[in-house]
Amino acid sequence: MSKYSAFRVIREGLRNQTGWGPAWRSPGPQDEYDIVIVGGGGHGLATAYYLARRHGLRRIALLEKGWIGGGNTGRNTTVIRSNYFYPESAALYDLSVQLYEGLSRELNYNVMFSQRGMLIIAHSQHEMEIAARTVNAMRLNGVDADLLDRDQVRKKAPLLNYRRDARLPIEGAVWQGRAGTGRHDAVAWGYARAADRLGVDIIQNCEVTGFVLEGGTCKGVETTLGTIRASRTAVAAAGHASHLAAMAGFDLPIQSYALQAFVSEPVKPILDTVAFSPAHGSYVSQSDKGGLVMGGGLDRIPSYGQRGNLPVQEDVLGGLVEYIPAIARLKLLRHWAGIVDVTPDSSPLIGPTPVPELFINCGWGTGGFKAIPAGGYLFAHCLAEGTHHDISAPFDLSRFTTSRLIDEGAASGIAH
Repeated sequence: MSKYSAFRVIREGLRNQTGWGPAWRSPGPQDEYDIVIVGGGGHGLATAYYLARRHGLRRIALLEKGWIGGGNTGRNTTVIRSNYFYPESAALYDLSVQLYEGLSRELNYNVMFSQRGMLIIAHSQHEMEIAARTVNAMRLNGVDADLLDRDQVRKKAPLLNYRRDARLPIEGAVWQGRAGTGRHDAVAWGYARAADRLGVDIIQNCEVTGFVLEGGTCKGVETTLGTIRASRTAVAAAGHASHLAAMAGFDLPIQSYALQAFVSEPVKPILDTVAFSPAHGSYVSQSDKGGLVMGGGLDRIPSYGQRGNLPVQEDVLGGLVEYIPAIARLKLLRHWAGIVDVTPDSSPLIGPTPVPELFINCGWGTGGFKAIPAGGYLFAHCLAEGTHHDISAPFDLSRFTTSRLIDEGAASGIAH
């Protein structure tokens, strides 16, 4: 921080923050735009930014029914990685890691991307065989990966349970050194400020209630603030994408679930990487404020409730205490849930829909936050050019009729 910045922070603190201006405008909607984006989370914001920055479009509206970053973007565990099995997934998620690596500089906003690496722990020789397969696949796909033995894992994360009589003893791990964590609200705010400065209208508290369909073609949206017409309409609304699709008259192969997460009281630094145990179904990292940020698999009861429940809490925390016993006596500060949209093959949907001039970006499951830059980059290409980018083409909705599925839920061993 420069001396000027430090002085300004102190000055604003002394005068109750009255000198800060808004980070982005709050305009009312115009009657018509080139592109309207439904959803003010990370993917919608990134799409708006790349449409303006890379494709030179300026007449763009971003509609959010609540506030910017108030949905899944602010309700996740902030892990960023590209340790996937199939080439299509590796290309998509590693593009996102690459974009994250330069995002703070591009947006002139610190998104706090900390490349502390990630361990996917193996607890048996059978799991080590799968780990070796995963490392080979990642390397063939051009993604950094190493297979670590038990002693190498201990050097990365000495706090884990290395007892040989543990219920699930640690045998090794897959290591991705470029993985890490970011700050979810900083990502949203950075994209919002940058998009606004390029002329994008960010309109909050504007709920979409229907679509303007003329001759079977989408010509805009009906909202609580009136009709907004557009040459093209984009939906990036995560767990509620299926409801919006139904308003437009088609179905999406999506089921929505609650994904729960937890944060503990702050403690001194004890874990400087992300640790994930598929066998225990739980993962953990330590935030810059000292709290342990913890999560697990989906609660497989379909729901839109943004709250946790005790059975999932017991499963996630029980698994964590099993492979990190030292954290057993920590107290929880918060417990929450985000609503994730899961496709049958656990891979996203990007591209056109059965309704002409209506496009979709959804189905990210548990991978939405890590994919924000790539999702926005690729979706912006679809909207601006009317055709897929090479990386997004395999994730078109048509794969469910051609049976060219990308089943990462089964292949990569990563919970979706």
